[in-house]
Parts: sequence; C-alpha cells; structure tokens
Amino acid sequence: MCGIVGVLGSHEVAPILVEALKRLEYRGYDSAGIATVENGLLDRRRAVGKLVNLSDLLVHEPLTGKSGIGHTRWATHGAPTVVNAHPHQAGRVAVVHNGIIENFRELRAELAEHGVEFLTQTDTETIALMTEHYMTQGAGPVEAAGKTLDRLTGAFALAFLFSGEDDLIVAARKGSPLAIGHGEGEMFVGSDAIALAPLTDRISYLEEGDRAVVTRTGVEIRDAQGALANREVKTVKIGDTRIDKAGHKHFMAKEIAEQPTVMGQALGNYLDANGEIILPDPGMDFSKVDRLTMVACGTAYYACLTAKYWFEQIARLPVDVDVASEFRYREPPVPARTTALFVSQSGETADTLAALRYCEGKAERIVSVVNVPESSIARESDLVLPIHAGVEVGVASTKAFSCQLAVLLILALKAARDRGEIDAETLADHLSSLRGMPNVLSIALEANEAMQKAALNLAEARDVLFLGRGLMYPLALEGALKLKEISYIHAEAYASGELKHGPIALVDQYVPVVVMAPRDALFDKTVSNMQEVIARKGRVILVSDRQGIEEAGDGTFATIELPTVPDIMTPILYAIPAQLLAYHTAVAKGTDVDQPRNLAKSVTVE
Repeated sequence: MCGIVGVLGSHEVAPILVEALKRLEYRGYDSAGIATVENGLLDRRRAVGKLVNLSDLLVHEPLTGKSGIGHTRWATHGAPTVVNAHPHQAGRVAVVHNGIIENFRELRAELAEHGVEFLTQTDTETIALMTEHYMTQGAGPVEAAGKTLDRLTGAFALAFLFSGEDDLIVAARKGSPLAIGHGEGEMFVGSDAIALAPLTDRISYLEEGDRAVVTRTGVEIRDAQGALANREVKTVKIGDTRIDKAGHKHFMAKEIAEQPTVMGQALGNYLDANGEIILPDPGMDFSKVDRLTMVACGTAYYACLTAKYWFEQIARLPVDVDVASEFRYREPPVPARTTALFVSQSGETADTLAALRYCEGKAERIVSVVNVPESSIARESDLVLPIHAGVEVGVASTKAFSCQLAVLLILALKAARDRGEIDAETLADHLSSLRGMPNVLSIALEANEAMQKAALNLAEARDVLFLGRGLMYPLALEGALKLKEISYIHAEAYASGELKHGPIALVDQYVPVVVMAPRDALFDKTVSNMQEVIARKGRVILVSDRQGIEEAGDGTFATIELPTVPDIMTPILYAIPAQLLAYHTAVAKGTDVDQPRNLAKSVTVE
C-alpha cells in the first residue's frame, strides 16, 4: 500500500522524486522520504505526514544528486514516525519497500547474533541491514541484494540504492506491483505507470519473482528462476495517467462528476453499433457455465453482491460471492464448469490476487474486472474485462464502482442470452436502457444541492443506518461504507426486512436512517419498514424517484429525488447519492476527503 519510485536521471533528482511521489500519495500518506547519491555519498531526508512536509524539509535541508529513490508510506510494521519512515539506510545501502516481509523477525535474530543493531520497528530495515551485512562479507551491491532477496518471505516491491554507485538501482517484485520506465539516457522505477507518466511513456512491467538491475543505459531483468527475461516495453497513453482536480475542490468530487463520461466510455467498449455485446478476446460462452464464484474486497465486493442479483434473476446462474480475505482460508471446493470472477479497481489487491491463485487449476476459467489492464490480476486471468474508468485518485472509490456495475450488468445480460433466459428483443431493450445511463447519471448529479442539504443532518450524527431491499441492499452497504471511510461516522447497513430483527433497537430521534427505495416491486415492503422507523421518531432520508416520494414522502425528514429507470439499472443510478451524501458529510465535518485517515487506495498487503 506504499508507493515507491526510483530515478537514474540527467538532472537534479530530488524535485523529480517528490513530483513522482505526489502521484503516488494515494498509496500512503503516513510519511515520505527520498535518498540520493551525490559524488558517491548516500544521503536521505524523511518526514512524517503528508508529502508537503517532506517538501518543506527539502527547502531547508536540500539533497543533491542525479540518482535517487523515494517512498510514500502507509504504516504496517511500526508507527508513522521519522525513524520508521523510508528509505531505510544501513551503511552503504538504502531501501524503499512496498509489502510485508513475513520472516523479518527470524532474520533480525540472525543479524543480532552477528552484532547488528536495529533502530526501527519496521520489517524493511531488516532488508537494508541484511544487504549491508552481505556487503561487509565481500559481496558487491548486486550480489548482496540478490542474496538478501533469496532470504525474504512475504510480498514486496523493492528498490535498492548504494553508496559509490550513482548509476545503479536494483529492483525486485514478489506480490506487489513494480514497473520500469525507459528514457533517453535515463531510467526509472515506479509502483505504477501513474508515477512515471511525466517522465516517460515507455513502460515494462515486472512479473512475479522478477529482479532487475537498472542503469542509465537500460535494464537487465531475470525471472524467478534466474533466466534472462526481457519484458515487453509498452507505450502508455499519457492522457490515461493524467492527475488533476479539473477545478474541483477534491479528487472525489471530480471523480463523482466524471461518471456520466466514463460510463459512456465503458459502454462504448462493450456495446457495438448493432446493439450487440462485444467482449475482449477470447470472449466467453455462459451456456457452458454451471456456477459463478465472485470474489472481491470493499466496494468491489458490493459490486459483486449487486451482480449476484443480476446473474441469478436474469440469467438464472447460481452465484457465490466471497470476501477475498476469507475465501481461500475456507478452502472452498470449486466444482466443474465453475467460472471464477475477480473484481478489483487496482488489479493489485493482495487478498483478491491470492484468491485468484487459489482458483488457478480449479476453476474452468478465471475472469477479472479491473481498471488497470496491465495489473497482476489482469495478467493472471483468462479473460480481462477493463472498466475504462480512468485514473481514480480518491481513496473512496466512486466512478470505478459505477463502471464495475456497468460491466457486470453487461456480463449478466450476455449470460442470460447465452443461457436462453432472455430473447433478442428483451436483450435489445435492456441494452437500449443501459446506453441511456450516462444521461440519467447527469440528471442525478443535478440533485447535488438536495444531497448537500441532507448531509448537514448526517454530519451531526454519531450513528447512521442505511436500509435497502433487493438490489438496493448492496447499495445501502456501499452508502454506509462511503460514510465511514471519509466522514468517520459510524454507519451500518441492513436489508430492510432485517430491521425488526434487532437494529430497530438503535432507532431514536438522534439516528438518521437513509432509505434507498426506488418505486420497484419491493417498494411497498421497504416503505413499511421505513414507517416503523418514523413511528419511533427516526429521521428518515428517503432516496427514491418522483412516484416513490409522492407515495411515501410524508413524515420523512428529507427526500432526494432521482430519475426513474428500469429496475435492473437502479444500482448504477443510486450509487450517486451513496457517494454524494458521504462526500458532503465529510466536507461539512472538515475531514480529509481524498486521503482519509488509516486508509490507502491500493491494498497490496494482506
């Protein structure tokens, strides 16, 4: 969940490293640091908190040199302090690290027997000390780094920098992403292409177990077996990695507002002019699938819960949905003719990737729905379905969630047609409605003022409940998660019918209850549950369409009106209030919307 960058350049590297780290700060913002080599001497600067603190430090204590590494940290081992911040240095070696070294305690004990002393609580310091230890025994930098890598158990992306070596970075990946950037007389290392976009558009992605020796003239990559492995150099579109707020106060606000546009882009990649669904090669035939297993974390998990309704109701395909962090530890059986589907915005989510690897050789096919087509999850899948949401910087996922839903709905509709559960005319009707969703989302965004007003009430609460039935239940879960993530208000979501089985005991005049209830087949039942809340003085915020509000709006504290859409499209539409209610609540409370405490965007550790 940390971000790392390395530069072997032709200009002063410190400002270049800091600028690259700004593009990686969504990966962690507990602390940041850089190290450089100048005239053979290794030096570093580190600061706690946001990256601006490191920038301030460098004004007063500048670092010179044209070779360097940098890091922005999300704390795992050790509190976010300067001493625990990366880069970690031991004598002639400095290291930046994303991941977790599982056997660092054993390695520490071994080093202690050799009289090596430790200054930090981190697992990463062990890597630097081990490498320095091998160098004191006569190993050169590359050999010492290699010997250290041989000893490490766990997940990591690593970059090593050495005193006396201003034209060398050693890099390695195992379980965490790492990319190599190719320039003219310059070379770069980064956690992803986003960090390197201003520096180069030519990228190689290291694969699992790869080690790289980087110099200004190029890179030598060896695979996990030690064989030379020249990874393909790909040209990335700079526009796809653009990061700016486009006039919005926060990235989250910008990304919410972008949803009509990115939804149109996503649909355009899966629906052709003739009204047919087109999947990337090698495609998929659901008539040969007996069961679908879906696995994800966080918001992506709620996208899967939504899709379960679609696949089972429309395609009559049995679906299991699992939280990735629990899936493989249950050791679930994977029957024949099972397709395993994994959803991840980053495509690097450690638990989801581990679950995918559990299914390799068991599931008949592995499918991934990701926002980064070059990610680890994508590369290890049989079929990759990009969501085309573009770069998402805000930690709380918004446009990626909407695009995940759109792609999953398209897949469910294809499954229904393949399995003979809907005819061509019905499919065409559904796809026609889906093509209109970008415009519908634009209309929904016009209700922003009503959502902002309702959020002022939520901002005063200590606890908030979200209710929904059917397709709205996962959206209630997503609304509660969003509120917790960025406003730090305790929020829980329940299927509306479960209210009287316990949660109603929490309801009083101090507990706002957000009810997501389009005028669908379950509307009357949801309204009945809502009235139970009102009868106990609960402050209901009803999110519905015009007909729903006219029928059930009396007695509510506030109403938010959305357009009317076909029932199966409602989750995509109701994602908007789930996001904007949380956003405006967080703004009202003054919390850090884009970088909420204790969270990072890409969860690359278990």
